[in-house]
Amino acid sequence: MSLSATAPRRATAARPEREEAPIAASAITEPVVRPLPFAQRLAAQGWFRRAIVLVCIAALWELNARLYDNPLLFPSFGETAAALLRLMLDGTLPDRIGTSLEILLMGYAVGILLAAVLTSLAIGSRWGADLLSTLTAMFNPLPAIALLPLALMWFGLGSGSIIFVIVHSVLWAVALNTLAGFRAVPDAQRMAGQNYGLRGIRYVLLILVPAALPSIVSGLKIGWAFAWRTLIAAELVFGVSAGSGGLGWFIFERRNSLETAEVFAGLMAVIVIGLLMEGVVFRTLEARTVVRWGMQR
Repeated sequence: MSLSATAPRRATAARPEREEAPIAASAITEPVVRPLPFAQRLAAQGWFRRAIVLVCIAALWELNARLYDNPLLFPSFGETAAALLRLMLDGTLPDRIGTSLEILLMGYAVGILLAAVLTSLAIGSRWGADLLSTLTAMFNPLPAIALLPLALMWFGLGSGSIIFVIVHSVLWAVALNTLAGFRAVPDAQRMAGQNYGLRGIRYVLLILVPAALPSIVSGLKIGWAFAWRTLIAAELVFGVSAGSGGLGWFIFERRNSLETAEVFAGLMAVIVIGLLMEGVVFRTLEARTVVRWGMQR
């Protein structure tokens, strides 16, 4: 017999200083849900944080204007907002904004179309890739506003000249980002599309475009920013493109009249349109595509 078999077992005495309560089954199966405080939930919203940033900028603007105390050179935020509201209500700014956006969208669409053609050629053949890389190396560093004299000789004083420089500003940014996205598509996805018999434009649309969509959306955002500021700069340089001119020409006119508050109101309109495009159009596009598909956080 072993010693372990003959040794008596010692009973474990209960410890009077410790009491173990039984755990209810509901406490195990039901998760603990505790709502966050309202301030913490509000701070988690992106729109609220951006609104706080804008309020701080407006407060600093107002404070700086009051300290400077020269409305002719630097009007306050309140004066600028009042001028913006007045110009919106009397229809002056909506007409100018509509004229600018109409020309901008035409140039933007043509630039995207040309970028799609060039990137499709670059993906389809080595000659196309060399063509796109050579053209981007030549023309991408060239500022769009530097082409204005050439545009005036070719298209005259009108919307055609502005559309030409907008196309130049959009084309290379969109093409470069799209090509970078296409080249980053994994080989497994490429071979899967080829195994399904996809070739040519169907291969680009069904395999490359969905996989490269984050880079394409980034290119569209950059192209929009380039096109918007190119349009304003072009209108400031040679003015009227159609009717009474666009938003850039409005700023130029008010500067000549020394109506500084309205100049700032025009600049504020440019900023507001940029914020709306970024916060509404492109953010919605990203939320419904790349974020929803788990391609971007």
